[in-house]
Amino acid sequence: MPQNPSSVRSAIAALGGALQSARHVCVLTGAGMSAESGVPTFRDAQSGLWAKYDPFELATPEAFAANPERVWDWYQYRRKLVARAEPNRGHIALVELAALVPELTLVTQNVDGLHQRAGSPDVIEFHGNLFENRCFAEGTVVQSVDSERLPYCPRCGSAVRPGVVWFGENIPEAALERASAGASACDLFLAIGTSAQVFPAAGLIDAARRAGATVAEINPQASGAVRDDDIQIAETAVSALVPLVNRLTDPRTVD
Repeated sequence: MPQNPSSVRSAIAALGGALQSARHVCVLTGAGMSAESGVPTFRDAQSGLWAKYDPFELATPEAFAANPERVWDWYQYRRKLVARAEPNRGHIALVELAALVPELTLVTQNVDGLHQRAGSPDVIEFHGNLFENRCFAEGTVVQSVDSERLPYCPRCGSAVRPGVVWFGENIPEAALERASAGASACDLFLAIGTSAQVFPAAGLIDAARRAGATVAEINPQASGAVRDDDIQIAETAVSALVPLVNRLTDPRTVD
């Protein structure tokens, strides 16, 4: 059931109070964070020539090994869609929020790079980055490739793949370690635009709870990760984060 405006204001006020006393905030963002920038979801990208393909059949190591040119072309198509998007006011609000708290760890399940473009300097990318390229054989970053055609690693000659985490692959160890450390050390965990029900992302909330952190969620629809004693704001990222930051920066802000 949607929250009424009064409940939303009360929840934003409660989160504002938690932020004012927080020493370390850990933020996890998902697809809902970038929705208001017009970034298409995984399935929404299946249009035009790509409508006949199941995206889950194009996002695996096996698919790339079988037909690297087709997978590369599909990711080039996705890159062009994402490149048209701009960071929204929610992305900007998180940059401002980071300056208002002693420490903020930002973890994202998104691969679009919009947090970095908004000005967040140290983003932990759980699922990699759509605009990064890696050697398929060795996993090393490959710079300066001719991205319009399937490129090959200048060192070993293997095909170059997009730098995202595919189905069946593990989260990068360094990203998982840093995210887990941030969740375990925080006293406020904020999930934005994500269901946070799939591991290992769900494990970050569990780690924060074990550490005694307050858990808050910003999502139009409450996810299964929310408990009765959590702060739940049934709004989009922009609708919740902008008034939240305004409340923190301007004490004259009223409900």
